[in-house]
Parts: sequence; structure tokens; C-alpha cells
Amino acid sequence: MDVGTSALHSWVVSSAAIFVLVALILSMYLIFDHLIAYNQPEEQKFLIGIILMVPVYAVESFLSLLNSEVAFNCEILRDCYEAFALYCFERYLIACLGGEESTIQFMEGQSLVTSCLPLVDDVYAYGIVRHPFPLNCFLRDWKLGSDFYQAVKIGIVQYMILKMICALLAMIFDSLGVYGEGKFEWGYAYPYLAVVLNFCQTWALYCLVQFYSVTKNKLAAIKPLAKFLTFKSIVFLTWWQGVAVAFLFSFGALKGPLVNVLETRIQDYIICIEMGVAAVIHIHVFPAEPYKHGERCERNVAVMADYASLEAPPDPEEVQDCERSPALHVAWIEEGETHPKIHESVCDVVLGSGGIMVDDVKFTVSHVVEPVERGLSMLNRTFHHISDNLKQHEKSKGDSCLVPLNSPSSSNVHDDIVEGSIS
Repeated sequence: MDVGTSALHSWVVSSAAIFVLVALILSMYLIFDHLIAYNQPEEQKFLIGIILMVPVYAVESFLSLLNSEVAFNCEILRDCYEAFALYCFERYLIACLGGEESTIQFMEGQSLVTSCLPLVDDVYAYGIVRHPFPLNCFLRDWKLGSDFYQAVKIGIVQYMILKMICALLAMIFDSLGVYGEGKFEWGYAYPYLAVVLNFCQTWALYCLVQFYSVTKNKLAAIKPLAKFLTFKSIVFLTWWQGVAVAFLFSFGALKGPLVNVLETRIQDYIICIEMGVAAVIHIHVFPAEPYKHGERCERNVAVMADYASLEAPPDPEEVQDCERSPALHVAWIEEGETHPKIHESVCDVVLGSGGIMVDDVKFTVSHVVEPVERGLSMLNRTFHHISDNLKQHEKSKGDSCLVPLNSPSSSNVHDDIVEGSIS
């Protein structure tokens, strides 16, 4: 029995190692391909962050499979990077739209309803994003523009912040012995943190879906549907997959020799296989070819969207002009200049994306703290007003118990006493 178990464990580790090796080789190849053709920094810096999700998931899951003692810390790091990758995907779409100001201007221009809009886009009619049932019962409609953009931005960044906070709490609870990873028992912290993270992730993905639905026509040149489905499958399915595996384990539904060998690490084994497949898909979904030789041009997207909104065939001359390589690229060739070096590209990816992320976190925290402070100030004023009313009531009640010296009742009593009245 021990020999069979050891052989099965070796087979599991070997098969997982093959998929992890494929994921690492293909992901590193794709990342270096983008770093060599680093022509659109605002887009590619976040695109590289998305591609890095596959090797990060693969390595951490494989380490967890090898050593169960480091599995908890690896899972925490993997979940934190998942939140960062979700943020990178949102920033990548914004960069493809030309930046924040261009994105807001585009959304503000969606207030007019045209005949080319399909029926599924009726929720965006007249520049209003209406929530589906039952969210429309307690959420106000979003107005396309800065209102909608800020709501989506806060909805995605809040998941990244809360993911970090929950990871820190999980480490604290685990050190105290009350975390209970994978145990759905009320005496452990795992089910409570799972509910919070599930809600935050669902809301972040809902905001991302709404953002994609509004901008999918504008982003048609980068084929956003394939990118969206690929990224969403990695983030959303792996999370629910982990929750489902933990739930089945807690009720003893998973049985068999493979399950007995892996115990609670079956989720890591599945992720190792999935990342090998995801790396192959990333080669086709996030290629570097559009960024080589200046082929990735924002004007292509704008021109095609303008003609699509007018239901008119594109002008061949304008399309040909947009498909030409930018003049800046021609100047590079004539002057003999080369592309940015790899180390310069890496510095821009790390420092550039880090600075934008810090600014977005500050923006989100300020927009969340400000209404909380207003609420606390209003509550404080309410308590102060109630206290003043109570003081005035007590004062008026005390004054009503005193008899004035010059009152008619006091004069009558004095007269009765002088006249010798017995009463």
C-alpha cells in the first residue's frame, strides 16, 4: 500500500511539473516578446502584469503540492496577485481606450441612442446604466461618464485592498489556530472571510462586466471578448473551484486513491494543469505582434467605431491612412535608433504601473473615507442636537416646579393667612 501510494504521488508531481514547465516557458517567452517590442508602455505594462498571472499561479501551486507546510503562505500570495491582476486588466482596457480622460469623454458621448444599438444595449440608453434585478432595488442607476467610471474604478480597487486585508487577517488567525482553512464551521474564521471575499470579488467582476459592455464596440480592434473570457475564467473559476473543493472535502464527498494522496492539495494539482493550458491560450489572446513596428494604433479603433456608429462603409483612404505605421516609428528607423532596452522596459513596468496603482488606491480610499466621515459628522451632530433638546426639556421641567413670588396664587394664600382663614 505504501509503495502504491508513493508511486501515485510521484506520478502526480511529475505530471504537474510538466504543465508548470510549459506554463513557465510559454509565459516567459510572451513576456520577453512584449519587452522587446515595448512600443505602447501604457498598455503593455499592465498587459505584462496579466500574463505574469499564469507563472505565479503555476509556481505557487506546485510549491504547495510539494510541501504542504508552505501551502498556506503560497495560497495567500496567489490570492493577492489575483486581485492585482484584476486591477491590471481594468487598467489595460482603459489604456487601450486612450487613458482616463478619453474613456470618460467616450462614455459621455454615449448619451445618444442610434439605430445600430442592439436590444441588449437598451440598459445604456440615454447614457444611463441600469442594474439588473435585484440590484436595481437598492442601487441607483449609473450615469455614463465620470460617475460610471469612478464607480467601476472603486469597485475593482476595493477588491485589491480588501484582498490584502483579508490575507493579513488570515495569517493572524492561522497563527492563533482559529483560521481553519477549508472548514465550513462557525468556530473558524475561514467561512466568514470566504463570504467577504466572495462578495468583493463578485462585485469587482460585475463592475468589470459593466465596463466591458459599455466599451466593447470601442475596443473591437483588440478583440476584447477573447481577452475578457480568458481572464475571467482564470480569476473566477479558480476561486469557485477552490471553494467547491473545500466544501466537498468538509462533507467527505471526495473519495478515491488520488484524493487520499493529495488530501487538501487537490486544488493545487488542478491549477497546475489549468495554467499549462492557460499559457497556450495567452500566446494567442495576448500576442506581442500588434505592438511590433508600431502596428498598435489608437486611431484604428476610433475610425472604425465612428463608421460603425453611422452604419456607413469605411472610407478606404482613411482606413489606409490609419493602418500606416506612425511617423514616429519612421523617424526611429531613419535616425537609426533602437527600441527601449529590456531593463528599461522592466523598470517602466515596475515603477510605472506601481505609481498608477498607488494613485488609484489613494483615490479609492479617499472616496470611501469621505462619505464615512460625513456620516460620522452627521451622527455626531444628531447626538449633540438630542443632548441639547434633553437639557432644554429638563430645564423647562425644573422651572415649571417653582412658584413665582408675585403669582396670583401666592397673593391669595397671603390674604387668607392675614384674614385668619382656617383653610
